[in-house]
Amino acid sequence: MVIVAKVWCEHHETNTIGIGTIEPRISWALTGDNSDKDWEQKRYEIIIQHQDGSVKSTTVNSSDSRLVPWPSRPLASSESATIQVRVTGTDGQVSSWSTPTVVETGLLHPQSWQGCLLVEPDESTEQAAGKHRPVTFRRQFAVPAGVQIARARLYITAHGIYNACINGHRVGDQLLAPGWTSYQQRLVYQTYDIAPQLIACQDNEIQVDVAEGWFCGSLGFARRSNIYGNRLGLLAIIHVELEDGQILRISTDDRWRWTFGGIVEAGLLDGETYDMRASLSIQQPGSISWKRVQTSPYDFDRLVAPDGPPIRKTQDLQVQQVLRSPSGKPILDFGQNFVGWMRVQQMKGPAGAQIRFRFAEVLENGEIGTRPLRSAKCQDTVILDGTDAGIRSWEPKFTFHGFRYVEIDGWPDATIPLVASNFVGVVIHSDIARTGQFRCSNPLLNRLHENIVWSMRGNFVGIPTDCPQRDERLGWTGDLNVFGETASYLYDVSGMLSSWLKDLIVEQSAAGGVVPLVIPYILGDIGPGKAAEAIWGDVAVMLPWTLYQATGDKLLLSRQYPSMKAWLRAIPRSSTTGLWQVSGHKLADWLDPSAPPDDPANAMTDMYLVCDAFLVHVTTLVAQIAAVLDNYKEEASEYAAQAQALRHAFATEYITPSGRLACDTQTAYALAIHFDLLPTAEQQRHAVERLALLIRQRSRFKISTGFAGTPYLGHSLTKVGMANVFYRMLLHRERPSWLYPVTMGATTVWERWDSMLPDGSINPGDMTSFNHYAFGSVASWMHRSICGLRPVEPGWKVFAVEPVPGGGLRWAEAEYQSAFGFCRVRWEIRNGYSSGCGNTQGEEEEEAQDIADAQQQQRFWLQVLVPPNTKCQVRLPGSSELLITGSGCSEWEIGYFPQEWPVRALQPPFRPPDDQIPDDPVLEHGW
Repeated sequence: MVIVAKVWCEHHETNTIGIGTIEPRISWALTGDNSDKDWEQKRYEIIIQHQDGSVKSTTVNSSDSRLVPWPSRPLASSESATIQVRVTGTDGQVSSWSTPTVVETGLLHPQSWQGCLLVEPDESTEQAAGKHRPVTFRRQFAVPAGVQIARARLYITAHGIYNACINGHRVGDQLLAPGWTSYQQRLVYQTYDIAPQLIACQDNEIQVDVAEGWFCGSLGFARRSNIYGNRLGLLAIIHVELEDGQILRISTDDRWRWTFGGIVEAGLLDGETYDMRASLSIQQPGSISWKRVQTSPYDFDRLVAPDGPPIRKTQDLQVQQVLRSPSGKPILDFGQNFVGWMRVQQMKGPAGAQIRFRFAEVLENGEIGTRPLRSAKCQDTVILDGTDAGIRSWEPKFTFHGFRYVEIDGWPDATIPLVASNFVGVVIHSDIARTGQFRCSNPLLNRLHENIVWSMRGNFVGIPTDCPQRDERLGWTGDLNVFGETASYLYDVSGMLSSWLKDLIVEQSAAGGVVPLVIPYILGDIGPGKAAEAIWGDVAVMLPWTLYQATGDKLLLSRQYPSMKAWLRAIPRSSTTGLWQVSGHKLADWLDPSAPPDDPANAMTDMYLVCDAFLVHVTTLVAQIAAVLDNYKEEASEYAAQAQALRHAFATEYITPSGRLACDTQTAYALAIHFDLLPTAEQQRHAVERLALLIRQRSRFKISTGFAGTPYLGHSLTKVGMANVFYRMLLHRERPSWLYPVTMGATTVWERWDSMLPDGSINPGDMTSFNHYAFGSVASWMHRSICGLRPVEPGWKVFAVEPVPGGGLRWAEAEYQSAFGFCRVRWEIRNGYSSGCGNTQGEEEEEAQDIADAQQQQRFWLQVLVPPNTKCQVRLPGSSELLITGSGCSEWEIGYFPQEWPVRALQPPFRPPDDQIPDDPVLEHGW
């Protein structure tokens, strides 16, 4: 029986309050069993019950179940509605009604904030240059006794990041709210249900702590502060509806008060300092002075509702071991590099005693490795109050760290012993839903994939950052662009990245059409931040297309389309070829492993070849996008003609008549093959041979690509039937390779291929991070090639399973939670045994060998699970036949004849004798 398992609106979680859309599109996922084989939806019914009791029922004959139009009247500001869905199959089978899903709008119009003022401290909070001390805002208000509360909401945002409490109870579970957006035009507000915290009497109180956060805190490697303003501020409305019809409205105005609390310092890069003595005093009536606030009107047009899930705590980690450094300090090892902070379970000691916690990703010579953090202090400090009544558990509110190890200094052993159970690692990130999984028979590949997941989790904190630990943590456009396809498989990033793309439009407009290197843009005039850069700027085209493939959201494509065209116009062009104008240095194949540690842009591949290859690609994509959108068919033809002209110009500039590229590198050939830049089949054949030669002879299966080539190397080799060569690269264990960090104990993806050297020392480069997801883009190949799982139609209405086994793997499996339901693939290599064929001694030796070969014949077994209302295109290894299967579980088994394995390097003349070459070269030294 088919069941409507989940209903949601736009790209939000189910049962979301505070959305910003008056006619939210509705989606639902279905589940079924094998009795529902080949089930297809014929009709859907939606019932919308509005807050006023009115009901609208709609029946539509359609198989659509993703982002279907809102079928009722538009929602008003702060209005809720309950949604239920029922579907009917082509077989006449009718599902039961779905569990009711509630959706509620926020304050949708500027006038909804009427009377609300921005409140700020009446004096500067900047205790030192670029460091603002957090403040606490307070307001007391009355709720009539004896009347039931029908509904209560808090609408709130801040200049800074906030934490709200009502009557001593924390409001919501969001962290670091309101997050980071391009505040000059877009400040997100949050909506909370606060009825549980309110008391129907004369005494209620709201307290809101506000820290500097991204608004006025010190950001980036330039440590710029006060970028958006130099005062902490608060905007809030409490809206209470009583059962007797009364409405209470309490907004930020001059009746609010402020003071300093127990948090002495809170910076995102440097950490938090907490004074328990000050915290106690703020809780004692009359012990401190609450000061008047200053108020000012606000441009409410800037306020926007969230597009995706908030930042939350998602996991607790236990200390794996307590170490002692050579300098004598205790070090906690959590066994996993992650992002968040540490909660201390018990803590007390002499008044004024300070305990310092320093955070780092790695150890070097037994001490925490802090050099890669650069100017970021990454230290939390607690000042004790000396009383048993003081706080015995503590965790920070307004900072986060990227770390595995914590060094502790000043722990009062005499009062509480330092033991592992006193400490808990708190994992935080945007609470995006996990959608994709991967596992295989090789434990090193499983660990690599898990490392990629952890790096994504640690860098998707409000915005997609490059690294979560040092003095940077910026939304680098190039990093996300190369990782976007992997990200959209592993997690549902549609809402979060939709918001980020809106900020891209803001910053791009301010830069005259150029897409800056980081979004939000805070680099000022430092470096080439607003110079046009291929790959980095190309995110304006490539990321919306990636999200469209994952979600089928045509509205997102339409919204971003003007941004795409603006980017193509902003690229400086040659007047004769239309290719990139040669003027200045480009990042291009950034972090090519051949580049010196102090010069990561000094790559082997011609920087303008890279720029031009991506220019052809994004122009081709814009033509495809224009064709998808309504009313742009003429522009689609124009961009297609431009792409064809650019493809010809690229070939003239960089490709010889035989197919040799002017730049003889892995990156150059990978891009030319993947982006279809080779005009003839003969040129492609020659380029493929040359790429294979470079890999087998020059690099001996080691990586020779940076940001530009790495995401496409595996796809290009698989495209031309040489997946076995890429398997050999993927399984290589010497540096530079994907598995080298794994063999060095990495639990996340490194920024450099050798962020840590074999002797355990940290790479001497100034730019060395141990948590960077960009090179984790290889996971896309693992999903799409090892398991063969990818969308055929945008949104996964039709998907493909075309596995390419190899690399000695015995089995692999992947799952993807699409908007339609759960997709799953598993394959195994099995040996086929024929009865009566053991140890046959025939008269003909050849005949006996044939029997023995048949006895050991390998079989390929494949199982695919297809969700209801979708289809899957299956192609088995070695077969040209395309099999179409509908919903349910299907299996196939065929004979399997693997490609050459292991692929051997082209050896120098003085190689070791064959009997000295390890039996399994992939798992040994890479012969």
